[in-house]
Amino acid sequence: MTELPIKRLTQPLMDSIAEQARSSPRQRKNHNFHEHHDRVQRFLNVLQPGTYVRPHRHVRPADADGFEFFLVLQGAIGILILNESGSVIHTEKISATGTTRGVELGEGMFHTLIALEPDTVMFELKEGPYVPMDDKDFLPQFPLENTPDAKQWIQTWQGYFA
Repeated sequence: MTELPIKRLTQPLMDSIAEQARSSPRQRKNHNFHEHHDRVQRFLNVLQPGTYVRPHRHVRPADADGFEFFLVLQGAIGILILNESGSVIHTEKISATGTTRGVELGEGMFHTLIALEPDTVMFELKEGPYVPMDDKDFLPQFPLENTPDAKQWIQTWQGYFA
């Protein structure tokens, strides 16, 4: 019998990725359903509390769309929308069991994510292809990952969802 091109999103897959995220220094882990060159990026992003996502936005070429869609399958995420000066202008909690389970951000929106529960699993969807050097435009006033300043920002941002 021929093997069909089916990719499954299962609880054992989410559990395995969550375990990898727990043991990762970044406290998060992706699992791609797409290839880097695909026109549509589809992936799981598993975040643990304490992970630092440097504020960024996605800007795509004129023939592409810079949206980003987040759907929480397990746990909860806080999304913070920032202006160009780095001030938080909007917050959104998305949760697998809450009223809001997913949001789509438009192109050019600076944002960051805070894991509000252990083993939080999100499905993300955005236009590709993935080009590591061009994928994110970071807000320069925020620190790099794995710095003491980054840890302070995590604590500050968690306060929006306490």
